[in-house]
Amino acid sequence: MKLLYPIAGVALIAPSPLLAQSVNQPPVSAPAPDAAAAPDADGTVVVTAMRAPVAIDRVAASITVLDKNAIDRAGDMSVSDLLLRTPGVTMSRNGGYGTATSLRIRGAESDQTVVVIDGVKLNDPSATGGGYNFANLLTGDAGRIEVLRGPQSILWGSQAIGGVVNVVTPLPEKRLEGSFDIEAGSRDTVSARAAIGGNDGPLAWRVGGQAFTTRGISAIAPAFGGHELDGYTNRSVAGRAVLTITPNVSAELRGYYANGRAGIDGFSGDTPEYTLNREFVGYAGLNVALFDGRLRNRFAYGYTNTDRDNYNPARARTLTFDAAGRNERLEYQGSFAVARGVDAVFGAENEVSRFRSVSPAASLSVPIPAPARGRAEITSFYGQLNAAVIAGLTLTAGVRNDDHSRYGGKTLFAGGGAWALPTGTVFRASYSEGFKAPTLYQLFSEYGNQALRPERANGWEAGVEQRFLDGHVTLGATYFERRSNDLIIYNGCSTAAIDPMCLVPGSTTQRRFGYYKNVSRAFANGIEAAGHVALGKRLTIDGNYSWTASEDRSPGVATFGRQLPRRPRHAWNASADYSFPGGPSFGAAVRWSGDTFDSATSNVVLASYTLVDLRAELPVTPGLRLFVRGENVFDEKYETVYRYGTLGRSVYAGFRGRF
Repeated sequence: MKLLYPIAGVALIAPSPLLAQSVNQPPVSAPAPDAAAAPDADGTVVVTAMRAPVAIDRVAASITVLDKNAIDRAGDMSVSDLLLRTPGVTMSRNGGYGTATSLRIRGAESDQTVVVIDGVKLNDPSATGGGYNFANLLTGDAGRIEVLRGPQSILWGSQAIGGVVNVVTPLPEKRLEGSFDIEAGSRDTVSARAAIGGNDGPLAWRVGGQAFTTRGISAIAPAFGGHELDGYTNRSVAGRAVLTITPNVSAELRGYYANGRAGIDGFSGDTPEYTLNREFVGYAGLNVALFDGRLRNRFAYGYTNTDRDNYNPARARTLTFDAAGRNERLEYQGSFAVARGVDAVFGAENEVSRFRSVSPAASLSVPIPAPARGRAEITSFYGQLNAAVIAGLTLTAGVRNDDHSRYGGKTLFAGGGAWALPTGTVFRASYSEGFKAPTLYQLFSEYGNQALRPERANGWEAGVEQRFLDGHVTLGATYFERRSNDLIIYNGCSTAAIDPMCLVPGSTTQRRFGYYKNVSRAFANGIEAAGHVALGKRLTIDGNYSWTASEDRSPGVATFGRQLPRRPRHAWNASADYSFPGGPSFGAAVRWSGDTFDSATSNVVLASYTLVDLRAELPVTPGLRLFVRGENVFDEKYETVYRYGTLGRSVYAGFRGRF
């Protein structure tokens, strides 16, 4: 934390010789300190998940950047399905669209991934692991999605052990512009999205909305008695507005709201149960540039609220579960151009999280118990320096201190480098640390344990990328390792258990079903390889392969050395797109996932599977394109969670417009 004070001091009271610009060089300007900043218009691929735009060849960590063209070309309706096509990412879902969806990066737990929407970290403090449920996150108005792999707690704090998913909606570039996508297909699925915005004078604004509905499939697979269709509906809206007050001062508002309703099934099979999920993200910020843009400051307030309710119409009391989680975050972030090629990003944050959760009994004669409640506060200071020490070589070093209201201070370190050579070779290597405080649910719910310790992790990676033929051919590979300690698991209690933790806290007779405890250790290592070939402007071929060994290393347990559940050791993706003269294009994508265990202790194996998708597009006008696509065209039967159904063959058609 002490590193921040010199940085901030230099930024605020820098003497004129330091701030003076060379007569023979253009002024030095700091990047915007914002994960939702617009990328440069010069065609350079930049990464904003680093909390400031950084050219991808200067980033030490592994990252995948998907722009709007890549999102449109893939055609996936949900962000989780889209990210499955990227290296190191696996997914499990309890049925069709809208059901509980877990995304894992490099074999880490699903709640160890940070999700950021327009610069605001979105997680649910009322969820078991405090993570984000990808069920309701549709591709919608996303203009850019980045996947940053490996521990990223220096910039993003608690939970960023697996990585970061950064979703950015666009700001308009024209005086008035808009877009729309409408498609329909299998299972009465209909998705309609539209957005409009403008950039005229001091105000830039954009509002987008989406409506999605499907009859769906049975959450429980037909082989296990599931026949009732569990449908899903989702309504969402997102908006951004930036007001330029002076050339150096601007104010910004951002918002996102999603409301989903999904049918679910009970453990015994078909039930009329359903779940409601409402998510809201709000942001207000003030941006101030000083010293001709050499120091840029952002002062912001972020707010997230997730409200979840489960209902079973077959019960006398239909409400079966009610939970709400809320985060409020005050933050300052600065970006300072120390010298040409040397930038510092630093900041301070204060986050207050609250949760409420209750599970009412089915009988109306049993009073609804008082809900479990909890609160935690964390104050953080961080700083990271990116320095181009010689031509092509960028070194990165960072430090973060988190002061948790229950666990005190924790300091983390990270460092790495990226070396881009004139031969088209890019070397990357990095080391980073992470920690994750126990969630409010793990501490204060009916299964809570207030003696829990934070989860800890550290990891490193090294990789190389080679570009040939002016970038038309790219090949790369990365090796990584991650060690995790004090992982928190749920420990079930039998009726005969003598463990005192199996009693409700404060009671000597009342038993509970289980509790959370620290016992686990895990070790993950693997290789991610990717390639891209562009043959002229007609044919593009992409592929990636991931080998991820994510094992239980808890001492003295029967599962020692066993692959953690729902994480295939091997997976690969391949896709090809061809454009004919005149504009029609055709594409195909193949995904293969290896087998994996369904749970940590059972011997149930989820078999490997292969999914094939096809797509075609036809331009009607420069701004209007018709498309048709088929998913799982060979109707592969597979599972990502034992007993739960998956989507079979699906065909969709529609059109998209841009103006």
